[in-house]
Amino acid sequence: MGSLPHVVEDCQGVLQVFSDGSIFRLDNIDHFNIPVQDDGSVIWKDSPFDKTNNLHLRLYKPPAAASKLPVVYYFHGGGFCVGSRTWPNFHNCCLRLASGLQALVVAPDYRLAPEHRIPAAVEDAVCAVEWLKCEGLSRSPDAWLCKGVDFDRVFVIGDSSGGNMAHHLAVRLGPGSPELDPVRIRGYILLAPFFGGTVRTKSEAEGQPEPFLNLDILDSTFYQHTSVGTNF
Repeated sequence: MGSLPHVVEDCQGVLQVFSDGSIFRLDNIDHFNIPVQDDGSVIWKDSPFDKTNNLHLRLYKPPAAASKLPVVYYFHGGGFCVGSRTWPNFHNCCLRLASGLQALVVAPDYRLAPEHRIPAAVEDAVCAVEWLKCEGLSRSPDAWLCKGVDFDRVFVIGDSSGGNMAHHLAVRLGPGSPELDPVRIRGYILLAPFFGGTVRTKSEAEGQPEPFLNLDILDSTFYQHTSVGTNF
């Protein structure tokens, strides 16, 4: 009789990989005690963008705007393995972006490793921006997009692993994102982007270790869960 499955990798209890290949992942991070900071200056809602993979995005916008709103995409972090648009830290960030920038913020989810290895996350990012193109061309777009949104002023923000995805979006779509017409991506903002590979970067080799984001954790999430053999 074989032994029972046991934990072989544990990321702060948020993600656990078992010896039989099964996965446990928390749907929320309530135990980190991060309160939602919503002052009512922004309204938001969820919408599907990829029914095949059951992926959704969250839209944020100021309830009243004097002019057309630019569009800001926000791709969350999480080492490609954890995270969701619903997590309070990412939700709070998007609320602040929509309010402070007076923009329509689009926060997509994407498939996570180890179940869905790279390049699945990047493919989902492409799908998410293509969704905006489809809405821009549709005769019956989402009510939040049918007027008051400037498809010619779109920006992409990526946080940590989301910054890696934003980089690959920029490389794939090229300057001005011509294949997304009428959507035009004007710029990319990478927030502490997560890059790694088979060769150590200078910060990895010389930087001081941190309690959570240390090399063991980064190697585990990046290499084993994404099976990337070269730089990404």
